[in-house]
Amino acid sequence: MSRRWIVLLVLGSGLIILAGCSGPATDTTPAPTSTPTDTHSTETPTSEPSPSANGTLSVYTLNVGQGASLLVIGPTGETLLIDSGDWRDEGEVALATLDRLGINRIDYLVTSHPDADHIGGHAEIIDALETNGDGIGAIYDPGITSTSQTYQDYLNAVERHNVTLYQAYAGDEIPMVGADVEILGPPAEPLAGGDRNENSLVVHIAHGNTSVLIPGDAESEGEAYLTDTYGEQLNATVLVPGHHGSASSSSEAFLEEVDPRIAAITSAYDSQYGHPHEETLQRLANIGVRTYWTGTHGTIRMVSNGTHLHVATEADAPTEPLQLRSASGTSEGPYTSLTDRFVLAVSSIDGSTIVTDGGETEPTTTASPTTDTGLTVTQIHADAAGDDRENLNDEYVVFTNSGDSTLDLAGWTIADAAGHTYTVPAGVSLDPGAELVLRTGSGTDTATELYWGSGSPIWNNNGDTVIVRNSTGSIVIEEDYDG
Repeated sequence: MSRRWIVLLVLGSGLIILAGCSGPATDTTPAPTSTPTDTHSTETPTSEPSPSANGTLSVYTLNVGQGASLLVIGPTGETLLIDSGDWRDEGEVALATLDRLGINRIDYLVTSHPDADHIGGHAEIIDALETNGDGIGAIYDPGITSTSQTYQDYLNAVERHNVTLYQAYAGDEIPMVGADVEILGPPAEPLAGGDRNENSLVVHIAHGNTSVLIPGDAESEGEAYLTDTYGEQLNATVLVPGHHGSASSSSEAFLEEVDPRIAAITSAYDSQYGHPHEETLQRLANIGVRTYWTGTHGTIRMVSNGTHLHVATEADAPTEPLQLRSASGTSEGPYTSLTDRFVLAVSSIDGSTIVTDGGETEPTTTASPTTDTGLTVTQIHADAAGDDRENLNDEYVVFTNSGDSTLDLAGWTIADAAGHTYTVPAGVSLDPGAELVLRTGSGTDTATELYWGSGSPIWNNNGDTVIVRNSTGSIVIEEDYDG
């Protein structure tokens, strides 16, 4: 369990706004006036994630320009937001994305470090969700301070809404259901004299055989600590290269231990710092990492079912690191549509194979199934009678087997656009011509009715997407409906 950090920090007038994270900086802000007292764990991650996984886990690398913001939607619909973009954006891209996906709560908000291009929308997001949504569950922060007005606004929002704030460091875990979310750094004793970048919260997310490593702006000392402490346990399917692809991060030694198959860089196409740097792209090219960049690909969505990773982007662009700049740049902003580009089969943490390349545009009307199984959606009853929250079993989807063969649905998943996911239990099959109803609430499963077990509505009354994947992760149905 992380330790509670009660913020009573007051900063004086004449604060300096830090607009980027181009390098080390000295911070003279006083430390919080109260000291955390809860017991702090010191566990290290296991080298192997669980070989099986329920549901899907989605990671969105948002196109926030010169900054960083990643949205994670867990198998049960829990949400984790890591950073919120640049201070000049004031969280607009993140908030617009949440709205598009029908998300009105962030269960876990992670502050990688206090630079203004990472916490630029924290105050606005806290205010918006605490005032007009279902709030913020808890915030995880490395406890490294800043003298910027952006940082002060963030703390003021925390205090204004009395949001739980934990100081976190290596050994802590974030309790997302259905995924292993571990904090690998920084250590309890700050690195590099408390340098903000080097003491970024480093987050490792594992879901079945797939995993994502997000090191914030960790540079040489932060990466050295990680490689010395964890070694090959750093292995990850996806790496979000540190410090926006800066040459000071993603060293050869670090990449050797992480051994990523995919990299997702977040920075502006016309970055004033020249991110990503050519040295980093060369190192990624040397080990053959398929690389995506928000500067050319726009928002990047990665969906894991535990054994396969589906990658979708806004724009089609090269993924060979040294060819990234040959594509046209994208403008920061919320995405309008995503196109499936690539599927990676991950047989274990140590091996993966390419399944397919090239994809299908995210539909704006009813989509044809990518695999013809005979399963169809015949009714979507999104608007339950009365209060949706009090009548969850009147929110349901009806499926029909229009084919000629019995369908074994065990291990198939049904999800909405926000990534809330239900996994069909073992023993469920559907005969030709038969119907199956999936109700949102709780009950006893039968041969004709299944119960999601959700404590809140799933299907957006104003329109949503029903996404069905078979047990290998292939999309069977992707069907939109309007409110």
